[in-house]
Amino acid sequence: MASGPVTSAARSHQPERGQRKERGERAARSGRADRVGAAIRHPITLWVAFLLVHLWLGYLCLNAPGLPLGDVTLVYKPWALQAQSGIAIVGLSVPWVYPPLALIPILLPLVVGQDQYAGGWLALVLILDAVAFAVLTARRGHRAISAAWWWLAFLLLLGPIALARLDSVSVAIVIVALLWLRSRPRVAAVLLAVATWIKVWPAAVIAAVFVVSRDRWRMLLAVVSTSVVIVILGLTFGNGLNVFSFVTQQTGRGLQIEAPISAPWMWAAALHSPGSFVYYDHALLTFQVAGPNINVAIALMTPLLAAVVVLVLLVGAWATYRGVPTLTVLPPLMLGLVAALIAFNKVASPQYITWFAAPVILGIVCGGRQFRTPAILVAITAALTQIVYPYLYVLLLNANVLMVEILSVRNLMLFVILGWSLWALWRSARAAADTRHAAPDTQHPLIERTER
Repeated sequence: MASGPVTSAARSHQPERGQRKERGERAARSGRADRVGAAIRHPITLWVAFLLVHLWLGYLCLNAPGLPLGDVTLVYKPWALQAQSGIAIVGLSVPWVYPPLALIPILLPLVVGQDQYAGGWLALVLILDAVAFAVLTARRGHRAISAAWWWLAFLLLLGPIALARLDSVSVAIVIVALLWLRSRPRVAAVLLAVATWIKVWPAAVIAAVFVVSRDRWRMLLAVVSTSVVIVILGLTFGNGLNVFSFVTQQTGRGLQIEAPISAPWMWAAALHSPGSFVYYDHALLTFQVAGPNINVAIALMTPLLAAVVVLVLLVGAWATYRGVPTLTVLPPLMLGLVAALIAFNKVASPQYITWFAAPVILGIVCGGRQFRTPAILVAITAALTQIVYPYLYVLLLNANVLMVEILSVRNLMLFVILGWSLWALWRSARAAADTRHAAPDTQHPLIERTER
């Protein structure tokens, strides 16, 4: 008779023991998740990942099929040696396809010797990326850390081209400039001007900042002043107006095979349609496509590009006028401008995809999860680009159907990104118009402030 109550009591405690065990398991899982999260956020983890990514990409640059460092060793190095010997200083004594400041990063790898030029180039890009990574991770906020991990993933997905062109230099400078917009606006403006005189694309970033910034005139003054100094130096040490030759050198070029506008003729070449084929332009050192009526497209592309850029700027200006906060407008506006510059470009080389890193990093820092969709779209675009270049690029040169399909999907992604940017700007402007009230910028995480 005594055993009955004891058994009943034991049974009544079984659910309690089960609940305690379940709570203990949940606490253990939560503890493990916290430790993993802390490890991911730890500076040592971040910097080890940074070095591993760059070492892997550097290895690919030196050893992967398709000659990823071809432009560096076969184009940049001869330019550097010519300038060093005084035979011809591109952009100063002779016309050049790049702005004159691009000669500085091209010359710098010679510091380690011409036989080690490729390694010197990779070291230069590593140092510049490290500076940008340090500025980004110095905040220690979760958005900045997320942006840092996204950037590393983006570089891996894009592949060796992420380090192997002048664009890598300009992107690192632009990232630092954007992260310093609030705390060091004049320095940021100078950096944007310098980046523009290395590669022209940061001019779109300057335009976006001008549209949304309350200090637009001060920043424009800093940009113009820096540009004037560069031009004066170029005219002083150069020959004639070669400092502006990068503008005229681009006007007569044809359609590069990677450009979205080239798709009809690339498909015609892939399907062996008479008159459409891929050829090498020895003057511009690029592969271009030829075909019936292609000159019409060549003539239309520059005004079409200008029109789309103006459209994106107008939508961004409208959102700003409606009272949308600066840090809500700037990332999608920059993203849309970069997408437009690539999608409607006659060139659209694989390295242009590196430009997306700057607006996406800024978008994650400012908007967090709200910028997740474009971050994913850009990552997919980067992965498709690595498939196209460099490993299987020779197939594209032969107008292989599968490679033309992959390139077409990659180019379609550019328009998807552009569409998302316009939709995001339009949505924010409509929301501000409907509520007749927009939160002040102070309610958004300052670019230079650690998120709380």
